[in-house]
Amino acid sequence: MLNRLEPQSPDALLALIKLHAADERPDKIDLGVGVYRTGQGATPVFGAIKAAEQALVDTQDSKSYLGPEGDVGFVNALMPYIFGTDATMGGRLQGMQTPGGTGAVRLAVALAQNAGMTKIHMGTPSWPNHAQIFGDIDLEWQAFDHANSDGTANLDAVLGAIRNAKPGEGILLHACCHNPTGIDYTLEQWEEIGDALAQTGTFPILDSAYQGLGQGLEADAAGLRSVLAKVPEALIAYSCDKNFGLYRDRVGAFYILSKDGGETLDKAFSNANALARASWSMPPDHGAAAVRIILRDSDLTAQWLDELDTMRERMRQVRQYLADAGTAGSVDLTALGTQNGLFAILPVTKEQVVALREDHGIYMAGSGRINVAGLTMDNIDKFIGALAAVTG
Repeated sequence: MLNRLEPQSPDALLALIKLHAADERPDKIDLGVGVYRTGQGATPVFGAIKAAEQALVDTQDSKSYLGPEGDVGFVNALMPYIFGTDATMGGRLQGMQTPGGTGAVRLAVALAQNAGMTKIHMGTPSWPNHAQIFGDIDLEWQAFDHANSDGTANLDAVLGAIRNAKPGEGILLHACCHNPTGIDYTLEQWEEIGDALAQTGTFPILDSAYQGLGQGLEADAAGLRSVLAKVPEALIAYSCDKNFGLYRDRVGAFYILSKDGGETLDKAFSNANALARASWSMPPDHGAAAVRIILRDSDLTAQWLDELDTMRERMRQVRQYLADAGTAGSVDLTALGTQNGLFAILPVTKEQVVALREDHGIYMAGSGRINVAGLTMDNIDKFIGALAAVTG
């Protein structure tokens, strides 16, 4: 039977990792892989995570199953950071642990599809795995332009998608630090988006994978909260992989907001449980348990927040340096100073991406997406100069 399968294209970023590893030039620059890096190029384990893991070693007395909901203490401890002081939104909100933000997105769209969602609208470019997930469950999706050419969000396009959606259709929105553009909606734009969702009944799915890496924990949650305050129901996918540095531990959470906290919420949650049970049975707990320990300990919480601040400030420093450089050849870098998170997209051709790699040892996705955390004060001038040489 296996010979009936068609070969699939390898993941482009995984191929890029191999090319970078094989490059022997000592000044090569990796802007492809989507992980945070320090000014020295390392992706360290948070000190707060190390301390929480030691506490697990010292006190954890069982590795027994937790159930499809996972670590409920972790899920509940996150809620005030995501949703604010009324963390349960009047009892209308319930959540569960998932294997990373990817698991949460997959669970969200599968549950929405089971509830009758026939199509989902999504701003493009987007995280490539979004479309792959939709395709895997045979969910129709339709693109709209996320960004304007000047590096700002295309509000008209998202409002048009919401207002023109038919009954039973939904929309996927990045809560902050948009991947791959770094272009976020302003709070005023989020208010308009929330109003349009409330007026039309278009179903919102919100993907929050980078809270705290843009403008701060509260600022990065403001748009999501503004939408949830206006709509009767929504699904939220959340990742701790970036803001706790838990990439390989796959730590995510999924939340359901219902019109009321009664039978409808219970029914939706039971369906989410059944989907989770069929997909991964129970999520891996180690990383989630570490997050729970941090968020229940004021000293560890303060340490985590300090480490998160350091990450964010370094990326803002890199963005500001690029913005202050103005242009590099034909590429205007000024908009990067107002964008957020790990990623940005540069207006370069695939041929120019190849030239950057072959002639200058600079590795980036063929789409022009760069991970700004791959730039340091030691290599950023080389990057700007190479970009000017290739595009000038």
